[in-house]
Amino acid sequence: LVAQAIDCLSQRFPAGLKARVVYDSTLFVSHTIYEVLLTLGEALILVVLVVYLFLGNLRATLIPAVAVPVSLIGTFAVLLALGYSANTISLLAMVVAVGIVVDDAIVVVENVERVLEEEPDITPRQAAIKAMNQIIGPIIAIEMVLLSVFVPIAFIPGISGELFRQFAVTITGAML
Repeated sequence: LVAQAIDCLSQRFPAGLKARVVYDSTLFVSHTIYEVLLTLGEALILVVLVVYLFLGNLRATLIPAVAVPVSLIGTFAVLLALGYSANTISLLAMVVAVGIVVDDAIVVVENVERVLEEEPDITPRQAAIKAMNQIIGPIIAIEMVLLSVFVPIAFIPGISGELFRQFAVTITGAML
């Protein structure tokens, strides 16, 4: 973008004056963001494979596979609402958040599967309602413990605190 602006502006320069980009940090940042997005994609694929291997049920695998993208889309909405952008820090936080979101989804899926095995005559919807009634307390407790770890990070002062703040906000947004 800067190179394009310099090319456009150089048409107005006096004869003999030339401008050039000495250092372009956008190449590093673009490559880093690409690598983080690649890692995020790999994490999603690994989640689907591991959940399918351990639960052996396509329906049970589908829930974490849908929960993660929904959570990440919601995280982008939180970042936008708070004035943050998608950058290396926020994308790295999303990679960490994938594991947290999947962990919660697996806890729910495993309990629903257990209820379906114990009571084969009920519908999956009824099993989900029953399972959630059983584990809503532990799920909220898991979230509160994780939030108690990440939320205080958002209050670190100074320049480094600004980076940590975006990391904490991203993970918190994904978890919520």
